[in-house]
Amino acid sequence: MRKPEEPQRPRRKKTPSTRSDVDTALAWLERHSTRRDRKNLTRFGITATRAFGVSMANIQRLAKTIGRDHDLAAALWQTGWYEARLLTAFVDEPARVTPRQMDRWCRDFDNWGICDTLAFHLFDRTRYAWAKVDAWHDRREEFVRRAAFALLASLALHDKQSGDDAFLHGLELVERAAIDERNFVKKGVSWALRLIGRRNAALNMAAVAVARRLSDSPHAAARWIGRGAVKELTSPLVKRQLAARNRGAGRNRGDR
Repeated sequence: MRKPEEPQRPRRKKTPSTRSDVDTALAWLERHSTRRDRKNLTRFGITATRAFGVSMANIQRLAKTIGRDHDLAAALWQTGWYEARLLTAFVDEPARVTPRQMDRWCRDFDNWGICDTLAFHLFDRTRYAWAKVDAWHDRREEFVRRAAFALLASLALHDKQSGDDAFLHGLELVERAAIDERNFVKKGVSWALRLIGRRNAALNMAAVAVARRLSDSPHAAARWIGRGAVKELTSPLVKRQLAARNRGAGRNRGDR
């Protein structure tokens, strides 16, 4: 898979209005922080050194009032605030995100909330998403490696253009990474495996075959990933969903 060329963009300085917009956003987030939402960070295993404690619903509410603004997203990221960084997933412009930006932000990931939100709502909408799955899948940093598989899972759910070959390649990466015992990595790998296996009947068969091999692995993490995936991907619910999807695809082909 060829790596897309990165467009050359002029460097932009923060304008007074951008700084004002950042201050306004931070003030809004602080006003909408709650004790319950701060406790939820600990409850869900999110470690953030600078956090207000604001619900995702409120972050998305604020994003709708802001709209898309690439320069503002960059300035929000630089604040280091957890909620400001979550906000960038909904404010940044996917078409203007560059590979270098993705690498730079990924190196800053320090919890699964930031990692998964950026993968699921921003990075998977860029033209560099598949290249970053390949670039990050074998990195040693825990949240960089998780980002590869969170991004792969997001592509399995959202990418309507890529064919099965891309996801079969993704399954190869899953099988290689499944021996990683680190909690956030193995959960990301499991997420990718299960979502690829729910994409269509052919990928379900391939994913179940991978999951069965992992179930027999001498590595505890691989066994955990494999057994959970086999249970889900062979369940009656998933079989019904795949059959319904196949019928729908057949009807669509018949309409052409």
